[in-house]
Amino acid sequence: MLEKALDGGRGYWAWVCTLLALIGLGFVAYLHQFNNGLTVTGLSRDVPWGFYIAQFTFLVGVAASAVVLVLPYYLHDFKAFGKLVVLGEFLAISAVIMCMLFIFVDMGQPMRVVNVILFPTPHSLMFWDMTVLCGYLVLNVLISRVTFRAEIQELPPRPWIRPIIILSVPWAVSIHTVTAFLYSGLAARPFWESAVLAPRFLASAFSAGPAILIMLALLLARITAFDVGDKALHRLSTIMLYAMLANLFFVAMEFFTVFYSSIPEHTHHFRYLFSGLEGAHRLVPWMWFSLILGIGCAIGLLVPRLRHQRSSLAFLSAGIVLAIWIDKGLGMVVGGFVPSPLGAVTEYWPTLPEVGISTGIYAIGALILTGLYKIALSERAVI
Repeated sequence: MLEKALDGGRGYWAWVCTLLALIGLGFVAYLHQFNNGLTVTGLSRDVPWGFYIAQFTFLVGVAASAVVLVLPYYLHDFKAFGKLVVLGEFLAISAVIMCMLFIFVDMGQPMRVVNVILFPTPHSLMFWDMTVLCGYLVLNVLISRVTFRAEIQELPPRPWIRPIIILSVPWAVSIHTVTAFLYSGLAARPFWESAVLAPRFLASAFSAGPAILIMLALLLARITAFDVGDKALHRLSTIMLYAMLANLFFVAMEFFTVFYSSIPEHTHHFRYLFSGLEGAHRLVPWMWFSLILGIGCAIGLLVPRLRHQRSSLAFLSAGIVLAIWIDKGLGMVVGGFVPSPLGAVTEYWPTLPEVGISTGIYAIGALILTGLYKIALSERAVI
């Protein structure tokens, strides 16, 4: 089936060549970082995590969101997701691969990644995060391969795959839960010491993931003959809405708890993000934009006419993705490091090499996803 990804028209190859060019630029930027170290990034002693970990956190949620399709389709026999579920599984595969690549570039030297494998430390949350991510990648590759082959052959999936599908549901929840534990387990960072951090991560994941999938489905319907159907889009948009409302509720809980208790060590992080601290206010407009955009898109999704109209649904889905990408990315990561435990305010902003490397990694994910979608659509003879 792999040969299907090498067959396409002029527009398809123009897109592939564009992605390859971005990958090449990203690789050049990575060689610059490899030769000069992480000093070429905006990271510092006070802010050791930045743009790379922000993308990792966001993409883990995108990967985990495949469960919102797997659970209704395989366990509750919701047939409307039939055309959509394989797209979600392929999205999860590309998202997990990008997660691993962002960890790879964040560690600076490749041997540091190898050391995690050669010298496993079960008491380290990073070790368990790598374990669950690798396991989730294997599960999605296996499930998508078996079920897709069965669909092409017009046969029911093999019985032994069902327990693996059931296993993938709690596994999907675990990959983002462990990621949240990476944050909340750091006792010196009050911003992340919250019992609702893991539920908030899951709620944002189950909103951003479906939003990306909706945009991909609408794009495929526009450029090919493949259409997942209005019923699937309506149900997925409803899931996205409820998850976004839950995410906003968790954010409101955080604001109330922090500012009502008025514990300085907790309020300083929120003040830095939303009003600035000691003259440092680089993220303030971004955080307000994210909050207002998220609330506005949630209100828009509450209107059935806007939620069911494809053009407005695409716009609202894009807004949801952007709002969560800002809040869960730079806001969540940098906000936990500013100020430092000693009260130092050191601002962070991604440098050009970081942006270039990140763009290259996203291009790798897009290339993988393009190939997988091309195979799926070619086998279904809808291109």
